[in-house]
Amino acid sequence: QVQLVESGGGLVQPGGSLRLSCAASGVTLDYYSIGWFRQAPGKEREGVSCIRATDGTTYYADSVKGRFTISRDFAKNTVYLQMNSLNPEDTAVYYCATDVLGRGCVRAEFGSWGQGTQVTVSS
Repeated sequence: QVQLVESGGGLVQPGGSLRLSCAASGVTLDYYSIGWFRQAPGKEREGVSCIRATDGTTYYADSVKGRFTISRDFAKNTVYLQMNSLNPEDTAVYYCATDVLGRGCVRAEFGSWGQGTQVTVSS
């Protein structure tokens, strides 16, 4: 039913940029909020960003605030994560997920996940 496909990961040098895409099927972005998460080696899974379905309000983890930007394209039913000024601490597998109960970002229950895309920041 719900399918999320992440893409755009890769190897980038410190200070570089990447744009991740989360292509959604079976959900509409004006009804289901979308969150980005990551899991780095030796670390717990971390919520990175979220965009609220109802009004597009965005949320960011302190570690990425000012460097990452989440956005959505209704025509393509895709959510993006623009990542700038990348550093090695951003190395992780990045996942997107949907708020399956329609509660919004703050009270979300993320129940549908993509397979993830690897981001490696290294020189």
